[in-house]
Amino acid sequence: MEPTPAQQQTAAAPTWNRGRVGLWLIGARGSVATTVAVGVHAIAAGVAPATGCTTAGPALAGAPLPGFGEIVLGGHDVSTTPLVDRAEALAASGMLPPAVVAAVREALAGTDAEIRPGYDPVAQPGGQGDAVHRLASDIVAFRERHGLAHVTVVDVSSTEALPDDRPEFHDAEALAAALADPGLALLPPSSIAALAAVEAGAAYACFTPSAGLALPALRSIAEPRIPFAGQDGKTGETLLRTVLGPMFTERGMRVLSWAGTNLLGGGDGQTLADPEAVRSKLASKTRGLRSLVGEHVVAPLHIDNVPDLGDVKTAWDHVHAEGFLSSRITLQTTWTAYDSMLAAPLVIDLARLLSLAGAAGIRGVVPALGGFFKDPWGSEVHAFADQAAALRSWVDDATTRLASGVAGPVAAPVPAGARP
Repeated sequence: MEPTPAQQQTAAAPTWNRGRVGLWLIGARGSVATTVAVGVHAIAAGVAPATGCTTAGPALAGAPLPGFGEIVLGGHDVSTTPLVDRAEALAASGMLPPAVVAAVREALAGTDAEIRPGYDPVAQPGGQGDAVHRLASDIVAFRERHGLAHVTVVDVSSTEALPDDRPEFHDAEALAAALADPGLALLPPSSIAALAAVEAGAAYACFTPSAGLALPALRSIAEPRIPFAGQDGKTGETLLRTVLGPMFTERGMRVLSWAGTNLLGGGDGQTLADPEAVRSKLASKTRGLRSLVGEHVVAPLHIDNVPDLGDVKTAWDHVHAEGFLSSRITLQTTWTAYDSMLAAPLVIDLARLLSLAGAAGIRGVVPALGGFFKDPWGSEVHAFADQAAALRSWVDDATTRLASGVAGPVAAPVPAGARP
């Protein structure tokens, strides 16, 4: 296979020489964020390999990305459980290797000291504009305290119910007025966190199906100021679907039905037992499948909370397709894994890649990061092979842009709710 331009330019292309970068996690004491923290510290200390990280693979060799030891962690969370305790609980459950957790215990305590209280609309009433400013100030202080070149905010918090549509969600000026009204609580917590990232001038990724930055008014504010990507991390069953779906289409087979069942426990299982919270997850998982095999496909999907499974997620799929002379084709798949262990390396990848975007002066949605998401912003491409090719091409372009000095200055932070 011919090397990519980034690989060919390894000797001439710039290495990452901008110093440390920040990864600010929304839901910083949850299972995914805890696994991210253990992973970053373990890889940096040389006690674990970077297996599972796309950015550590040969396809992106030569790209100027910050090293694992150059990533500083912090975040917001409404939970007060110390990160060390959370990591030890995940080790006791069998998910994290106890020896690795023990090796990075001191580093985890340091990360825990960088976690600030998140936004809780019940415990923290008042104008949401003030909440945005407080969260943004935490991110700015984190960047300045550590002298960071860039900060990437990644939302890995629990899935929330989608808000009912409002006129303010489509008008930045009306949204600004609503945010200034202490009697209104218009935006869900995920969107407050997303707007805080924009105000702080930090890159942003939405790894959940929550509203986040998906609301049109927020997107219009973010577009000229920060690089961002989303939505809903593609870690297991959907990843498999976006690999297998194109196979049927390319071979001229007609997929008639694709039924799926997800069994999971832990915090995600409990959260997704709420019919309103699960609605956005079901939609994001199904949308890509229909785009790959056709709108006609019958695609029932169930997500069931099985508490005793803990953080292990099992996904069963049954595919019924029609082949030559109407012959019947059946495919059944089973995918079982610790979902947080699948998600964590992708979160680290996003931090490294969005740091490159920031350094290269890229602003707005980054469609080429769509392979990390079930419902990619700015792209209708869902086939994983095509997404992987788009990512390699984007990294090549960003590397060239950085090497040629095209990168521009970081856009000034934006006041909460203001017009771009």
